[in-house]
Amino acid sequence: MKDARISHTSNPLSGQTSGQKDAYSLILEAIDTGIYRPGDRLVESELAERFGVSRTPIREALQRLETQSMLTRDGRSLIVASLDHNQMADLYVVRTELEGLAARLAARHATPEEIRVLRDMVTEDRALIDDPDALSRANRRFHKQIHLASHNRYLVKQLDLVHRSMALLATTSLAAEGRGEEAIDEHNQIVTAIEAGDGNAAHKALSNHISKAFVTRLKIDAETDR
Repeated sequence: MKDARISHTSNPLSGQTSGQKDAYSLILEAIDTGIYRPGDRLVESELAERFGVSRTPIREALQRLETQSMLTRDGRSLIVASLDHNQMADLYVVRTELEGLAARLAARHATPEEIRVLRDMVTEDRALIDDPDALSRANRRFHKQIHLASHNRYLVKQLDLVHRSMALLATTSLAAEGRGEEAIDEHNQIVTAIEAGDGNAAHKALSNHISKAFVTRLKIDAETDR
C-alpha cells in the first residue's frame, strides 16, 4: 500500500512527478487550477485513482481541507466550498491591504533579478490576453513573484492563505471584456513603481489593481444574477 507520499509517477496537473507532492497539495492544486470548482463533489475513491494514492492519505487531506473551510458538507458528501457576497468582500479587503504592503516592501527589497522577472512576466503575459484561464494562471504567478520580492516570510505566508481562498471564486474577473488588457497595463504600472523604488506608488498601483478586479467581479456577479 502506498503512503501519503505518492510514488514517482507523472502528475499531469503540475508537470512534476507526483512523488514531489502529498495528497493535500495535489487536491489543493486541483482546486486552485479549476479542475475542481465550487460545488464539485470530491469522492475519496475517485481522488485516489486520479492521483495514484491510497485512500487513507486522501481521507486525511479532505479532513484537513474541510477544517480550513476549503471544503464543506452537502449531506454526507464533501464539496468544494464557495464564497458568498460578504465573504468575497471581506477577502478583497484583506487582499488589498496585504498585496499593497507586499508591493511597498518589494519596492524596498526586490533585487534587480526579481524586477527583471516581473518585467518579463508583463511582456510575456500580453500574449495571453485572449485566453482568460491562461492569463489567470499567469496572474497568480505574477502576484506570487511580488510576494516573494517583499522578502517577508510572514507576509508571504498570509498571502498564500488569501490566494488559496481566491480559488473558491467560480470565475476569474479576467474573463470580462477588456479586463485582461487593463490588468496587464496595471501590472506594468506596479512593476514600474517597484523598479523605481517608490514604495508609496507601488502600494497605490497594486491596491488600485485589486480594487478594479473587485469592481469587475461585482459586475460579473450582478449580470449573473439578472
